[in-house]
Parts: sequence; structure tokens; C-alpha cells
Amino acid sequence: MSTTIPAPPTAPLNSAAAEALAKLERAFAPERTAQEYRKAAVRVRELSDLAVFEPMSDLDARSMAEAEADMAAAHTVLAAAGRLDLIGGAS
Repeated sequence: MSTTIPAPPTAPLNSAAAEALAKLERAFAPERTAQEYRKAAVRVRELSDLAVFEPMSDLDARSMAEAEADMAAAHTVLAAAGRLDLIGGAS
């Protein structure tokens, strides 16, 4: 039997700390989006490699379509941010 220890309560951030945290989150957003793009690209590659040897199941086809949609969404976000360089494209 495992027990979960609750996290101790934390105080709310003051306005300067909240602004600093928000600034950091904005700064790292393109990198996170690029990571999501790369993860989806790996999934698409894996599924397309499998399809070479056997017919793709409905589940795999749906998974591939979702990964391609994730890539397209990430591409749109990165293009709007002018950071296509993070995924090997021109910005």
C-alpha cells in the first residue's frame, strides 16, 4: 500500500514574482512548442515506417492523423512567433 504525502501549502506570488514567472514562461514557450513538434514528427515517422511493411490499422491511422495535426498546430504557432528555426525551417 502506498501513501501519498500532500505538498505543503504555498503562499501566492507577489506581483513582481508573478510577472517574472510569466516572462520566463513566454520565453520558453517556443522551445516547448518545438519539442512538441519534434515529438509528433517522430510518431509520424514511426507509423509511416510501420506502414511500409503492413497495412496500417485504424488506430494507427488515427494516431498518425493526430500527430500530423499536432505538427501543423505547432508549425503555425512557431511561424507566428517567427521561430521556425527551432524546427529546421526559415523564420
